[in-house]
Amino acid sequence: MKWPGGKYRLVTRICKQLDHGKRLVEPFAGSAAVFLNTNYNRYLLADSNPDLINLYRQLQTEGDSFIEFCRDFFSAKKNNEKSFYEYRSDFNHTDDIRLKSALFVYLNRHCYNGLCRYNAKGEFNTPFGRHHRPYFPGKEMQHFFYSASKAEFIHARFSDTMRRVQEGDVVYCDPPYTPLSETAYFTDYFSGGFNWDDQIELAEWAGKLVRRGIQVVISNHNTKSTRDLYQGAGARMKKFKVRRTISCDAENREMVSELLAVFQPV
Repeated sequence: MKWPGGKYRLVTRICKQLDHGKRLVEPFAGSAAVFLNTNYNRYLLADSNPDLINLYRQLQTEGDSFIEFCRDFFSAKKNNEKSFYEYRSDFNHTDDIRLKSALFVYLNRHCYNGLCRYNAKGEFNTPFGRHHRPYFPGKEMQHFFYSASKAEFIHARFSDTMRRVQEGDVVYCDPPYTPLSETAYFTDYFSGGFNWDDQIELAEWAGKLVRRGIQVVISNHNTKSTRDLYQGAGARMKKFKVRRTISCDAENREMVSELLAVFQPV
């Protein structure tokens, strides 16, 4: 999936910070890049976006036949504005989880800039992207299917996922980032948002789990507020520069400062 803040380019950096353990827990699964590029015995992958979790469950359960069903939506005659808005309407009104999951893949690859955005009614409302030839991620979906036998996928708020963490787990959190500026605020990848109180609650959960001997690693923007929050909760910082992957101008995506907050058991 194209996904705001997807971690594919940072997987190596993230994995260097993760301890060995029996199970990796991700309360913000997103594009599942960390899951797909690690090798734990088991995984608990959660997200607050039910469409994403339903897609992952559908692919986990059905495999190749679902992949071929999704492939049917990727053709030149369906890559146009009329088809896109018809499929978007179908996606927002169908109760058929299999169809909705396949349309989610279609919308993700055909919409503007890969943004996953919903309105106040919870309806997907990203506009048509005018891509010349949208890429169908068939090989990536097959890799996901083979890896998913070790995973449990749940639709849950992060705090509910944190309550399920057990001894021997390692936790990686990729929450919606704090804004670098007021105009850069983007948290509504699913209705409900993610505000500063949620950032505080997540840091508090990290502190609770590390005191139980469980490592927690959190990604975020490198700002004074995030540094103060994580340092106050007992984390050490790993800071670095990355290039934005979501931008309307692909040739001029600027470098931004991010961090990994590592809550390491003593």
